[in-house]
Amino acid sequence: MRALTYTSFLGIACLVLEIFNLRKIVVPVVVIALLAILGINFTEWNGSSVSFYNDMLRADNFALAFTGLLIVTAAGLVAMSGSFYDTEETKLADYISVIVFTLCGGIALVSFSNMAMLFIGLEVLSISLYILAGSKRRDIRSNEAAMKYFLMGSFASGILLFGITLVYGATGSFNLAQIALYASGPGVDPIFVVGVIMILIAMLFKVSAVPFHFWAPDVYEGSPSLTTAMMATLSKVAAMAAFYRLFSVSFVNNFSGFAWILSVVAALTMLVGNLTALNQDSFKRMLAFSGIAHAGYMLLAIMSLYQNTANALFFYTVAYTFASLGAFAIGISVMKRRKSEKIEAFNGLGKSNPFQAVALTVFMLSMAGIPPLAGFFAKYYVFFEAIKTQHLAVVIVAVITSAISVYYYFKLILAMWTKDSEETDAPAGAISYIAIAAICLIVTLALGILPSLVPSINQVASK
Repeated sequence: MRALTYTSFLGIACLVLEIFNLRKIVVPVVVIALLAILGINFTEWNGSSVSFYNDMLRADNFALAFTGLLIVTAAGLVAMSGSFYDTEETKLADYISVIVFTLCGGIALVSFSNMAMLFIGLEVLSISLYILAGSKRRDIRSNEAAMKYFLMGSFASGILLFGITLVYGATGSFNLAQIALYASGPGVDPIFVVGVIMILIAMLFKVSAVPFHFWAPDVYEGSPSLTTAMMATLSKVAAMAAFYRLFSVSFVNNFSGFAWILSVVAALTMLVGNLTALNQDSFKRMLAFSGIAHAGYMLLAIMSLYQNTANALFFYTVAYTFASLGAFAIGISVMKRRKSEKIEAFNGLGKSNPFQAVALTVFMLSMAGIPPLAGFFAKYYVFFEAIKTQHLAVVIVAVITSAISVYYYFKLILAMWTKDSEETDAPAGAISYIAIAAICLIVTLALGILPSLVPSINQVASK
């Protein structure tokens, strides 16, 4: 898969630019290069499914679509890096190179066709995020976030590796197609089932689903805000796509036995995420619990593997990613200006900066699932697929929790439009934040009006 190769070289190129003291051009160079890789990625669209590196990776529409989304997300994060790290210019190229290597891990996760590549992609992505989470060396919260994320992530990686080992012991292969062939045959070894359970646990941790969600709020809150944005978008989308790809290709024939477990997990994730978010007074912590709740909604697609849920999952991740990235673009600007991460820092934003307030309002409403925004259709599609597979009870929980989420999203909206702030000036903020917020706003509105703009990725799990 050419996108992974070119992205890997781009990460190395960032370090080379640092060697020659060209860090001032690293942001535009990387953004332009990522857009070029995006174009190269879609030259393979609607072609035949092609394997690379002895079938370690597979380029199909599913992989290409999610790769494109991850590249766009990374380009947005890199574009904001110049302003975010303005006090650490000497380390800018280092930070951007780590962001690019995080993207490499994400691309491997959405296009793997071998268990070994799944583990490699997950580790490349996770290790990069461990570094970025602790990048504020003199900030005790950043140190704590990195340590918690590293310890919990290491346990999850160990569980995943143990599960992969058991699956290999039962099937004699790391290849997804060979594993699927074994799973569809008679007399499946109990060791195989135990391995699948361990892999399921590890993947639930990576997407921050209940009861493996405890790390997320503290890590989101303690990490630098740009790293938090990356965890909420690039990392979560890559892990969710890998989760779907793994179970839809390899374990679909054994999935009926786990469906009720995942149904309970999805319901609890939506309930815990939304109910806990109600009492948060921190912007980043609120979005952390919101992200947990959204993981529950996306799990509805995993529960509906026998239907064409890949399209529903992709639309949901697109809507969620642009709303979250836009929210963080504005949130970072406001929190940096007012030197506070509390929701009260957004008081009076509607008067001091109407564009930011309008855009953030749209992003919050989209995440709440209010029509006619992209988030409404995202939830509609995953709910519809879940209903078709007889998961009506879980959908009812999803609808109720979506209504609950309106409360805490409106808490932020009301702070912007109904409360006064001591701030009298109206700084526009860095141009990169404004540009990313504007792009995300346009996409969120456009997909709400014309949801058909998101292409079909034509992947249906076979029973």
